Amino acid sequence: MFSGVIHQIAAIKAFDRNVLEVGSTYRPKLGDSIAVNGACLTVIRLFTGGFALELSAHTQESIALENYIPGAHAHIEPALKVNDRLDGHFVQGHIDGIGVVMEIKPLANQVCLQVQAPSDFLQLCIPHGSVALDGVSLTLSEVHANSFTLTIIPYTFENTLFATYKKGRRVNLESDLLVRSVAHLLKQTPRSQLSWQDIDRIAMGY
Repeated sequence: MFSGVIHQIAAIKAFDRNVLEVGSTYRPKLGDSIAVNGACLTVIRLFTGGFALELSAHTQESIALENYIPGAHAHIEPALKVNDRLDGHFVQGHIDGIGVVMEIKPLANQVCLQVQAPSDFLQLCIPHGSVALDGVSLTLSEVHANSFTLTIIPYTFENTLFATYKKGRRVNLESDLLVRSVAHLLKQTPRSQLSWQDIDRIAMGY
């Protein structure tokens, strides 16, 4: 489990035979979970100046893989500890959609980022709710027919890779865990059998 607060921007050193090598001053332990651009990966090897992680075939099919090539940089975040502060929102590191940057527009003291997203992903987006974009916890400003808009403050824009993003870039998306879980349970239960008390109970269960 992660919070969506980026620990470090790391350099991709190599990607070969499903193994991703990341250059970083952070020293994890073997078996640790690290979110790389929001995708939860397992540390399989340590080396001087970094560590290696393995990507399953399913993970490679689910993420914007072109952003993991040598020479690129990625957001990394170690898994939360029990006593850690939760400054973002609960992020699992399970990518459930790929978005495309449509517009990056500076406005007053903020930057508006519009991202095209799959329709099934947008069904899980709620205005003022949470979303993780390349592992960064953000608040949805608006949800449109085929996209959503994020309002990013200067600190976040300058301390992530967002300042390097261009129109057309593909990004990893993860919907809010609570919304996703409730939506799944609602699909499994006929609406005629649900009361508002049932919905409250489902929501409070998370």
